[in-house]
Amino acid sequence: MSAVRRSATICLHCMHEVGIAASILDSVQAEARRHPGLHINKVGVRVGELAGVDPEALQFGFECLVKNTSFEPLALEIESVPRIQRCCCGHEFRMTDYDPHCPRCGEFMTQCVSGDQLEITFMEVDE
Repeated sequence: MSAVRRSATICLHCMHEVGIAASILDSVQAEARRHPGLHINKVGVRVGELAGVDPEALQFGFECLVKNTSFEPLALEIESVPRIQRCCCGHEFRMTDYDPHCPRCGEFMTQCVSGDQLEITFMEVDE
C-alpha cells in the first residue's frame, strides 16, 4: 500500500473520532463561557469498549484540533471502560470472547450494565 493511500485510510478511520473530539471541545468551550476567567487545562472522558470509539484515534484527533488554538495546552484523559454483564443471580462479570454466560450460574440471558458509555467525566481548571 502506498504512503498516500495508507495516510488516506488512517484519516478516514479517524473521521468519526475527530467528530467526537470536536464535540468534546464544544462542551469545553460552552463550560468556559459559563465561567469566565477560568482556564480549563484537562478534560476527562469515559469510553466503553462497546462505544465504537478507538481511544488512540480520539486522542490523535483531539490533539490535532487543539494544536495552535486558544485551547492549547488542553489535555484529554481517556478512561477505557470494559463491558460488564449482570446476571439475574446478581453476579456482575466482565464479558470475554463475546460469551454472555454467567460464570457463577451459567445463565445465558445476562444484561450489559457497563461498557457502552461515551461521556465527559470531568474538566480540570486553573483559576
